[in-house]
Formats: sequence, structure tokens, C-alpha cells
Amino acid sequence: MPTVDLFNREGQKVGDIQLSDSIFAFEVNENALHQVVVAQLANKRQGTQSTKTRSEVSGGGRKPWRQKGTGRARQGSIRAAQWIHGGVVFAPKPREYRMSIPKSMRRVAMKSALSSKVAEGEIVVLENLELDTPKTKEMVKMINAFQTKKALIVVPESNENIYKSVRNIEGSIVVPVNNLNVYDILKYDKFIVTKEAIAKIEEVYA
Repeated sequence: MPTVDLFNREGQKVGDIQLSDSIFAFEVNENALHQVVVAQLANKRQGTQSTKTRSEVSGGGRKPWRQKGTGRARQGSIRAAQWIHGGVVFAPKPREYRMSIPKSMRRVAMKSALSSKVAEGEIVVLENLELDTPKTKEMVKMINAFQTKKALIVVPESNENIYKSVRNIEGSIVVPVNNLNVYDILKYDKFIVTKEAIAKIEEVYA
């Protein structure tokens, strides 16, 4: 079992914690990571972009001048793409970008992402993270204690005080375990997670 340091909010080591081999010492599958991240980013796309083709813009019903004898290039419509106010060639239209990934691959990618953070020494396990009221200064102090500017803070469940304390800190976010995803794990420099959240992760992905 991989053993990592256990810290308090001030960045001081208070002990050790053992992590599950099957989740945090998993063989990293880069192919699964790539496919899941690509699918996740694709699924965020709205696909609502739309512009008009020459058949959809107004005007241009009549041929602007006769085909031959004018000395000018032949034209069929003043709404062709080369004209001002003309239609767009190969105009983008609304489409569905959603990609489907098997559940088994998503699990492999999640374990790979978590294991990569342990292997690279980018995981920070906190003894606890409790706030009675929103305190942004406290969270800034904690993030700075671990020498990072980009931190993914993982809590066992939604906590409004922690969320409000982090939302104005540039480069850092907080997510509950049930919203944890591969892209966010890989995107942020530090994976700061509470001891209670670790237990929940191991329960979900065991």
C-alpha cells in the first residue's frame, strides 16, 4: 500500500496514511486517460453555433447581370460567398458532439489519474477541513502552505462554507467526491483531499 504524509491546514505533517493499492497504486493507462479527457471536453461543447449559407441569406434571387458580353466575371447571385453579405461556405450548423465512454474505461481512467498524482508526489491529504464560516484568507493561507497556485480541493460532500471560501481564489476549485472527474485531477497541480474524502473515494472505486 502506498503511504503518504498526513497534513493539517497549516501544512505541517501530523502523521501518515495508507492508501488503497487498487486505486492509488494502479498501473497508469494513458490511452484510457486520453479517451476519457477527450470525451469529457467534447461533452461540454454546446454545438449551437450556426451561420447562414447562400441559400439562407436574404436577397440574390435574380442573376446580377447577363452571363456573357459585359466583360465582367460571370455571377449567378449577389449572395454567393465572395459577395458582401453573401452566405458562408461550409457554414457550421448545430450538431451533437457528445461521446460515450464505457463505464469500465471511466473507472480505469479515474484510477490512473489518482495513481499518477501519488506517483508524482502531487497529492496532499488533510487531516480535516472544517470551517464554521466562509474564510477566504484561511484557504489562501492553506493553499500557499503547499506551495501551489493551482489546487483541486476534494471534500467528502458539498460544503457551502468551503465552496464560498475557495470560489474567489484564482486557479483553485473545490469539488465533492461525487463530482470528481479525470480532467480536473490532471489539470490542477496539487490534489488536496481530506482524509474523509479519501475513505469515500476508496469506497466508491473499490
